Amino acid sequence: MRVCGIDCGTETTGYGIVEWDDRIRDPRLVSLAFGGICPPQKAALPQRLAFVHAELSALLARFQPDIVSIEEVFYSVNAKSALKLGHVRGVALLVAACAGIPVAEYAPLTIKSSVTGYGLAAKEQVQFMVTRLLGLSEPPEPTDASDALAIAICHIHHAQTLSLQEA
Repeated sequence: MRVCGIDCGTETTGYGIVEWDDRIRDPRLVSLAFGGICPPQKAALPQRLAFVHAELSALLARFQPDIVSIEEVFYSVNAKSALKLGHVRGVALLVAACAGIPVAEYAPLTIKSSVTGYGLAAKEQVQFMVTRLLGLSEPPEPTDASDALAIAICHIHHAQTLSLQEA
C-alpha cells in the first residue's frame, strides 16, 4: 500500500509518501519522499492555489499512490485563516479526485494518537516518532512534511486494523 499524506497549509503544504509492503519477509514502513510545497508568498491567492495544484498533481502522477490521506477540517479562532486553509484543502481534494485516487480523512487527534499514542502530542513529539517509525537518519523538514508523513502513517495503521478485523 502506498499512501500520500498531505498536510494542507497556506504558506507550506507538506507532503509525504509512505509505503507498506506486507508481502516481504520483514514488513516495515518506508518513506519514499517528503517535503513542502511553498507557493510564492507575494502571489495572489488564485496563483498560490494554482501552484499547489500543479505541484500536487505532479507528485501524484510521479508516485501513483493507492490513496491520499488528509487531515480533517478543524475549527480555528481566526475565521480568515481557516477559510484560506479550506481553499488549499479543497485544491488537495480536487487533485486527488481528478487523479481518480480515493481520499481518507482523519482528525488531528486521531493522527497524533496513531503515531505517538497521545492525541494532544506536540509537533516535536510527532516529528520524533515519525523519524523513529520510518527509520530516518534525521527528522523530516519542514515540520509540515513530518505532519504529512504522520497522516500517511495514520492511514496505514487504520487500514491494517480494518484488514485484521475483517479477517
